[in-house]
Amino acid sequence: MRHMAAPKLSVKELERLLSAESPKLFNPQSGLAIEAVWHGGCRVRRHFDPRSVRSGGTLSGPTMMALADFAMYVAVLGSIGWVPAAVTTNLNINFLKMPAPRDVIAEARLIKLGKRLAVGEIGICSDGEDELVAHATCTYSIPAER
Repeated sequence: MRHMAAPKLSVKELERLLSAESPKLFNPQSGLAIEAVWHGGCRVRRHFDPRSVRSGGTLSGPTMMALADFAMYVAVLGSIGWVPAAVTTNLNINFLKMPAPRDVIAEARLIKLGKRLAVGEIGICSDGEDELVAHATCTYSIPAER
């Protein structure tokens, strides 16, 4: 079902545009990587960084929230094309279990993609594991002029 329509932007195109237009968000030090993009979704990775571990030995919530938001941004842009002014209007996350101290992977799936709003869900798991460590839902506002 993923590959019914081709994405508007490929992984390489998204990497190039994000690096050029949003270097504070997407750069070699960000730890973020885009692994796959399809119309209606994507898979992204956040490389493990010990500085993202909070007391108790777990990956910090803000790190996983940022990954979920990034995944949704990539899914939206991959599906509609380069519209960098698309912004998060809502993000809700449930932390389900302590992630292992390694990379985390987020897979986003757009539930609804309209002219002005995109709604999606994001599952986050530790690399090498199938069980979710977090689940998020997110809504993006898409500007009228594209």
